[in-house]
Amino acid sequence: MLFTDQLNNSIVLHSYPKRIISIVPSQSELLWDLGLREELVGITKFCIHPKEMFDSIERVGGTKTLHIEKIRALKPDLIIGNKEENEQSQILELQKEFPVWMSDIYNLEDALKMIELVGELVNQSSNANRIKNQIQQSFFCLQKVSKTGLYLIWNKPYMAAGGATFIGDMLQKIGVQNVLQANSRYPELSLDEIKSLNPGVIFLSSEPYPFKEEHIKELQNELPNSKVILVDGELFSWYGSRLEKSVCYFNELVKSYNY
Repeated sequence: MLFTDQLNNSIVLHSYPKRIISIVPSQSELLWDLGLREELVGITKFCIHPKEMFDSIERVGGTKTLHIEKIRALKPDLIIGNKEENEQSQILELQKEFPVWMSDIYNLEDALKMIELVGELVNQSSNANRIKNQIQQSFFCLQKVSKTGLYLIWNKPYMAAGGATFIGDMLQKIGVQNVLQANSRYPELSLDEIKSLNPGVIFLSSEPYPFKEEHIKELQNELPNSKVILVDGELFSWYGSRLEKSVCYFNELVKSYNY
């Protein structure tokens, strides 16, 4: 069977996979939700949802610091990764020995396509299409606002999600105009640069940097005209089955903070 991933790489499988390693948290959760409890044999240390999966499946390092020998020992017949989240050099090394299917996600449409393609890849098209359709339908119920915004993912230095990211697409979907350029990815910003951008709202993500209440106070003092809030980074950036929960969260966010 021939499959093509989102980087237009082709892989050949002689049968549907029985030993899968997923090296991306959102895609590991998706595989679990597709019912592949026995087939999933390896995940990363960041694949924390659901807890039952995290507690029961062998971990093969971090998304960018994979333990290649552990992966070899698990003898996978399929590895599923992502262009942005995994290191190219490690992916190239793994591709010499194993079928590696890669996603490439910039927006909701890419995520929905990934869910469909992964479903075909692991012989779970029916379940995948159910999840895809539920996500698609939920976004029709999305409440929107009209604000300028900045989404910070890191501290010291500040780093933000630009327009050419999945997070940037989520911001656009809820009506937040990203103050960063549409083609930017994850630029570093000084405090003065943030001030000059003058965002109406500043989102402090729970991941990858765990922003806390103290960081709200720091930025709020410096930018009194901006609304600074903590947000659940997983619901803005995980592009698998967790998207089923995102719209409800976004709508509550809009309602709670009255942008």
